[in-house]
Amino acid sequence: MKKVLMPFMLIMACSLFVSCEVDDDSPNFYFTALNTVEAKMPESFEVGKTYDIEVTYQRPNGCTFFEGFDVSQTAETDRDVVVVGSVLTDEDRACTEAVEEVVATLKFNVIYTKDYVFRFYAGDDDEGNATYLEYSVPIAEEASTN
Repeated sequence: MKKVLMPFMLIMACSLFVSCEVDDDSPNFYFTALNTVEAKMPESFEVGKTYDIEVTYQRPNGCTFFEGFDVSQTAETDRDVVVVGSVLTDEDRACTEAVEEVVATLKFNVIYTKDYVFRFYAGDDDEGNATYLEYSVPIAEEASTN
């Protein structure tokens, strides 16, 4: 039985190496920051709850795809948010050049009792400086029971 399996396994191993050989090992995509157009923030947050924040961003062409959010904590309750996209760079791929507004959902868990400040990356100005859409969300007052 071993004599039959050894040649078969050798053939299988060789075919894996031959069939997976790739001539071009350069990446066919890169990551980029996408411009935020708007974020639908709640009027207030409650500590311990998770919120779905609808973020509208610009998809600049048909070769750019949503990958997620990069959220940086800049202070205890301050957050900088960047919509992250990937851009395909395949030479054989034709891309539409139409700019499209797309909505993605950012899930956010509230853990602090102070008001939150969000800054969403909105692109660069004429001088190359980052611009942001800023939103402040207060923490809801707890209803007192008398």
